[in-house]
Amino acid sequence: MVLTGSPSPIPQPYEAPHDWVDRYLLAGPADQECLRFGAPVDRAALRALVAEQAARLSAAGLRRGGTAALRLAPSLGYTAALLACWQLGAQAVLLDHRLTDHEVALAVERLAPQVLVESAHGPAAAMRGFAETDPVPVALPGGRPAATGHALVQLSSGSTGPAKVIARTAADLLRELDCYARLEAFPKAGERVVLLSSVVHVLGLVGGLLNSLYARVPLTVPARMTTAGILAAVAADDRPTTVIGVPFHAELLAGAADPPPLPQLRRMIVAGELVRPGLPAAFTGRYGVPLGTMYGMTELGVIATDLDGDLHPEAAPVHGMDLREDGGELHIAMAASPYPGLTDPTRWSDGRLHTRDAGRVDPATGRITVLGRRDSQVSIGGLKVDLNEVEHTLAALPEVREAVVVFADGAIEGYLTVEESGPGGDAEAAVRAALVRELAAFKRPRQLSFLPALPRTATGKLVRDTAALRAASAAAGPAAAS
Repeated sequence: MVLTGSPSPIPQPYEAPHDWVDRYLLAGPADQECLRFGAPVDRAALRALVAEQAARLSAAGLRRGGTAALRLAPSLGYTAALLACWQLGAQAVLLDHRLTDHEVALAVERLAPQVLVESAHGPAAAMRGFAETDPVPVALPGGRPAATGHALVQLSSGSTGPAKVIARTAADLLRELDCYARLEAFPKAGERVVLLSSVVHVLGLVGGLLNSLYARVPLTVPARMTTAGILAAVAADDRPTTVIGVPFHAELLAGAADPPPLPQLRRMIVAGELVRPGLPAAFTGRYGVPLGTMYGMTELGVIATDLDGDLHPEAAPVHGMDLREDGGELHIAMAASPYPGLTDPTRWSDGRLHTRDAGRVDPATGRITVLGRRDSQVSIGGLKVDLNEVEHTLAALPEVREAVVVFADGAIEGYLTVEESGPGGDAEAAVRAALVRELAAFKRPRQLSFLPALPRTATGKLVRDTAALRAASAAAGPAAAS
């Protein structure tokens, strides 16, 4: 293990040695602060916690080439369990802790991990930035070892059928860390990061957690994800500070009525969805620092950046990224498909990832302009949601005859017809209760409209035009929408 004051450079071609976790993420002076989930944690303490979790996972039967699913809230325990999985040479499957038991059961059935890691503690309270966790690994009957050499497996938007299974190798994670290291405006040693993005998803995981460990940049997760909690976390340390989050967080901070002076704040960086046009100016006007943006995908991590906010609406591709525009869609060179077991030429073919993002590539500069999604995936507070998954879940309920789900004005809306209830029955209440059981809160429609019949086209197809659906709801009367 390398224990110097600066990180080991990541050589090219990108390859991950068997000790890549120790060499690139855990190495460093024993007394060097690396994480702060409430209390500061130095590298010696983190290494000890990882060793403890590795022993627990080994006792549960996890071995090199094995599979472990982590259902843990952002926490020190989550960090230690994830690094321990990789240290053992196992494949880690990340499940968002906000998923329901129903969704987790579907994910476990689909992916068949050998071990499931959950917390002995209850879920974190709303608006908490992190939780107290005591990871408990349990061996699962029927679990299978890894079918591929990928280190990380994530679900694109949930845990049911429509979600994509996305896998990345350790070498790919190291390649992304090298990309961050080459960005002059990204946090460097001597600075710190306040992370608002979830460490279960790609921005918070690699751009936040893993990069901070590699680059020797202490990382703080606020105790509360409120405006006051975030500002307090920034103000708690005099070192130059970068805040990393999603546009929703930037909106919160830009709307602060009377923020305290924050001379240590260098910039905020956001990713996950397009930024509304007036937000960068509003944020800079409030704090006097840039609101930088990044474009990325779970499949690849960071793709292009505008960290100083002076390229908007363009972004510059990171090191080694080869993008081109094909029929108005952004395609990216990628040697192998990130979707294990899936053969779909509309997602990956001929060495190119089809992003399903509309965009342009400037032939003179190579910079890209992202115009938005071309498929059914939307972003709610920086979290990806597949509208097909929500619609399928809604339509599958026994009380529902038919359903349409749309995304408008930043929210998910559901339009449906229900079966007539028997004596004493309440179909609408049953539908709402079922959605609470089967969908995480951020996936549920903000508004449900119960209609006597859904509008259809002349050929009998369900109408998906938001204006027409809203008109049908208004015609049905105030009781239809709630």
